[in-house]
Amino acid sequence: MSSPYARPGFYDEALAKGRHRDIVGGRWDETGRAQMAALMDHGLRPDHVLLDIGAGALRLGCKAVPYLEPGHYWGTDASRALMLAGYAAELDARERLDPVQLVEDADFTFAGVSDTITHAIAFGVFPHLESDAIALCLNGLRRFPQLECVLLTVFLAPDEATSHRQKDGVVTHAGRAPYHLSEAALYAMADASGWSLNRDDRMLPRGQVMFRAEPLRPSPSSPR
Repeated sequence: MSSPYARPGFYDEALAKGRHRDIVGGRWDETGRAQMAALMDHGLRPDHVLLDIGAGALRLGCKAVPYLEPGHYWGTDASRALMLAGYAAELDARERLDPVQLVEDADFTFAGVSDTITHAIAFGVFPHLESDAIALCLNGLRRFPQLECVLLTVFLAPDEATSHRQKDGVVTHAGRAPYHLSEAALYAMADASGWSLNRDDRMLPRGQVMFRAEPLRPSPSSPR
């Protein structure tokens, strides 16, 4: 799939310069707080098990790991090196997280992630990827039998819009990053993948829109 992060050597060059925060974008603390607030508003408790999809340099992890019970945070990202850089440089509560729970996963297979996941979040992930990544992710998440909900963010645009200026001024595109899609297309994609969607109208950085996805049908691994 197309991604601005797919250039050979991108992660190695940035990490060698100590730019692990820059890789995941600006507003480090503001965005981490927004992610954590959204999760708690949607019912996350310390005893839940969280999957942070596109965990990056643990911008959310720095806040979620101290809140959750030890071992209840899992992170996936296209670059495990990026997650480990955040683990070493940013995470104060390292004793609460085994780094084996930071799993490299560029294709949303979630191989190696615990089946005990109850909540998941993909914040700021899909604007960097073509829209089929959303379906890949939602289909991959079907394997978690205890998963209650997923929070995801996207850029929205009218149907057929090739380019669209978002409320904060960023211009998004149908065919290149930052990507957008129509709300109708997102709902159709979720329904085809076995999820129901509800829009959360909170204000988010850069004009992204958040949705809560819940399983529409039992997952393949759920008891019949």
